[in-house]
Amino acid sequence: MKLLLYGLNYAPEPVGIGKYSGELAEWLAGRGHEVRVITAPPYFPQWRAVANRYRREQRRGVDIWRCPLWVPRRPSGLSRLVHLASFALSSLPVLLAQRKWRPDVVLTVAPAFFCAPGALLLGKLCGEATTTWLHIQDFELDAAFELGILKGRWIRRLAENWERSTLEGFNKISTISEAMRQRAIVKGVKTESACLLPNWVDLKEIAPEEGIQKLNNPYRSELNISEGTLVLQYSGSMNKKQGLNILAQAIKELADMPNLLWIFAGEGPTKAELISITKCYKNVLILPLQPPENLNRWLNLADVHLLPQKAKAADLVLPSKLLGILASGRPVVASSPSGSELGVLAELAGIRVEPGDDKGFAKAIRQLASDRKLRERLGAKGRSAAENYFGRESILTQFESALKNLRDKSHTTRERAWKGAPLSSN
Repeated sequence: MKLLLYGLNYAPEPVGIGKYSGELAEWLAGRGHEVRVITAPPYFPQWRAVANRYRREQRRGVDIWRCPLWVPRRPSGLSRLVHLASFALSSLPVLLAQRKWRPDVVLTVAPAFFCAPGALLLGKLCGEATTTWLHIQDFELDAAFELGILKGRWIRRLAENWERSTLEGFNKISTISEAMRQRAIVKGVKTESACLLPNWVDLKEIAPEEGIQKLNNPYRSELNISEGTLVLQYSGSMNKKQGLNILAQAIKELADMPNLLWIFAGEGPTKAELISITKCYKNVLILPLQPPENLNRWLNLADVHLLPQKAKAADLVLPSKLLGILASGRPVVASSPSGSELGVLAELAGIRVEPGDDKGFAKAIRQLASDRKLRERLGAKGRSAAENYFGRESILTQFESALKNLRDKSHTTRERAWKGAPLSSN
């Protein structure tokens, strides 16, 4: 099967969409499929592009075309739009040149939704044997308006109309959570065309460390963490969706617990603000994003993971870092509305509080920090959920099967059309 993956983010970006797109493409290539990728140079989460020019490379059996883009130093509403549009424009000629290759499936990953029209155009140029598939990791337009990055009622109306007409053009739409799938259906996607493609975790790569193994975690000696210290950890991108101010409030509320060490690691537009509001606390460490090869040890360093999120982002995104947390067997305190995808998982593997509830967030941390058996019980539930629902091999095998079914269906349709047979309404 010939698969073209088209999206803004790709490996070797260590977190987020780039990580998952890279793993998906490499896994399929390892199964013998021909995989091509059109993407941008690595730039996330530092928001600095590396080798920002047109170039072609091969990585683990995948042919990759890199197309330049403009990366703002301080992302804002308008600058983000220009950023996304710059890649859609620079990549369009490279994308349309794939017509000669005629991929079986064109898989577009959103963000960036600006890439969707080009993918649909390529699908039309290639004909009915090519299936167009849009995979939504993030409802970027909704998130931009809900979080105030973009404003204006008439602008939103125009954006939503354009989004709806674009969604209708794809043969298949997938999302990473059931709440997001339902949102896609509300936006006009046919129920039979909308499916789940959740993110995943490598259950062999991420596994709980306990006892001596935990005490010998290299991070504890490297950071000079004493045996009786409890580590509260936030790791990942730092932007408006996270609502990181709640962490500073929790630090203040729990100042009476001297055995707590707060460790925040990541990159993003709001990192400087987090550094500023926590610089007066001696029990706070703010570090760069940690190397992917250290991920298991890094996640296992924590006694409790912290996952704040703004209410308006609840059903627009599902933080990918949650899956590693679950697999590590460590409990989580998360802020998310009741019934949201994140909220359900947080209640299973930790404690959920309402977004913006500073005191509730601090209270939940205090409860877990004071009860080792509760931490162990909730962490074990998280690991079990990861094993049952988010294993990489299981999810990608199901995805491969869906791709094959779509390819076989489109080829059958084309053959029947060539023979003059009536086409099925399905």
